[in-house]
Amino acid sequence: MSPVLNLSSVTVRRGRKLLLDDVDFRIEDGERWVILGPNGAGKTTLLQIAAARMFPTAGSAEILGETLGGVDVFELRPRIGLCSNSVAHTLPGRETSLNVVVTAAYGVTGRWREEYERQDERRAFQLLNDWGVGTVFDRPFATLSEGERKRVQIARALMTDPELLLLDEPGAGLDLAGREALVARTAALVQGAFAPATVLVTHHLEEIPPGFTHVLLLRDGQVVSAGPLAETLTSENLSTTFDMPLELTEREGRYSAFMKS
Repeated sequence: MSPVLNLSSVTVRRGRKLLLDDVDFRIEDGERWVILGPNGAGKTTLLQIAAARMFPTAGSAEILGETLGGVDVFELRPRIGLCSNSVAHTLPGRETSLNVVVTAAYGVTGRWREEYERQDERRAFQLLNDWGVGTVFDRPFATLSEGERKRVQIARALMTDPELLLLDEPGAGLDLAGREALVARTAALVQGAFAPATVLVTHHLEEIPPGFTHVLLLRDGQVVSAGPLAETLTSENLSTTFDMPLELTEREGRYSAFMKS
């Protein structure tokens, strides 16, 4: 079987700025990846390529057996679930939470004259329930709390039953309780029998849910290290990635790091 994602020597330039520099990244079916790195490391850029929303300046990107540049991205994108700020900013605040989710079936962000089958609306409502926000199905998206909006966005990303799920800093802006609730639900999702291959971008080790299998460490657009989580997520690799002497701790599948004294 072909890999879910295969980036080969991917480089992205914007003017004089090098966002990604000769990056290789491969995801096989059944893998759950975390991408870690400081601000400006290239994490979101990499995810935009994986979502078929950005093309590399150089190198090749194969997604779900299709090569960017040789496929209609509007046919490819429904196979990819994306939760990110770039998507959130396109969602009309007046739309109900149910509509925010169900419109993903047509790849649009606002409900207009398109007709949805009853099973689509039932699935959207079930996803909202699964993520603990079923009670806000009829509330405008703009009126939701930050935690509620994050969970609605993930439900939207799952609406099309994607083969690849991309979560770009889903815990950003959440308080401790909101973060822990999100981590628990994400852990349950990725450990399910029918979970899609998943990529989670974060700055914070505490946001890594149990069940993730691999990690990619990025700094200045380059790969510091990549591989199985247990082998690759080390104090040494973290220190190199964040340019600071860090000590990694792990407890019951949860991670944190502190500066060495």
